Amino acid sequence: MRKQSKAYILTLLVITFWATAASAFKIALRYVGSYTLLLYATLFSCISLFIILCSQGKLDQLKKSKPRVLIKAALLGFLNPFLYYVILFKAYALLPGQIAMSLNYGWPLVLTLLSAPILGQKLSKSQLLAVVVSFIGAIIIATRGKFTSLGDVSTPGVLLAAGSTLIWAVYWLFNARDGLDPVLKLFTGFCFGLLFTTLYGLIIGGIEFPPARALLPLIYVSLFEMSITFTLWLTALQLSSSAARIGNLIYITPFFSLFILSMVIGETIHPATFIGLLLIVGSILFQAHQGRRRTRMS
Repeated sequence: MRKQSKAYILTLLVITFWATAASAFKIALRYVGSYTLLLYATLFSCISLFIILCSQGKLDQLKKSKPRVLIKAALLGFLNPFLYYVILFKAYALLPGQIAMSLNYGWPLVLTLLSAPILGQKLSKSQLLAVVVSFIGAIIIATRGKFTSLGDVSTPGVLLAAGSTLIWAVYWLFNARDGLDPVLKLFTGFCFGLLFTTLYGLIIGGIEFPPARALLPLIYVSLFEMSITFTLWLTALQLSSSAARIGNLIYITPFFSLFILSMVIGETIHPATFIGLLLIVGSILFQAHQGRRRTRMS
């Protein structure tokens, strides 16, 4: 099988797994709080990533890690999984899954905005237009098309979901290509993330054993939202001849996720959610297309 074909197959698996994540979050949150979900999902992710590293014969590389690499891993681990999922899981606890998930998908536009002050990049008119359209889409989702108020939607939940996009965008800005093995970088980041999560739990007094019925959704979240799916996605990117060829397919995920939320969780998908999500995803794809066009012309 050709590398590109393998990349497409892995990408379809990633889409399927990530599309179930919002439903898995909501199921897990029926049995445990947002902090407990984060703690055990991170713990199981560390275990599964360790097994993946061993199976790939890369464990020796961990022993050779330089102090600067570990310092960067600590920073990345603080951002993701710790801070990102602290915020995101709390948003899911306060909001319908469709709103939390849809707002979270605006992170590529936040990344564009942050690239100006942090990387010194100038924003083009098309990028600014994409950001404005995406922002309108987010308002439509949050207010369910009313624009003037959030109604019965949790204001803190909306702010947390929007905040998660900021953390995720910052994470990717710092997660620049540095020649390090991506799975090794994931493992070290998650180990530090587990450390920060545990310290946070000791401070808030929130560490507890989950009930037995919560174990399956906790393990599912750790494997198919985090560790295995991240590894599959990184592998697909390495196999693909162009990241763009598989990158755009990922934006099928939120629409697939809405369908699963409706079927599994029983959420009635509000028309405003679908319209707002179309605007957000459409603006992201438009920006990506304009970026590739400018690259070809330069």
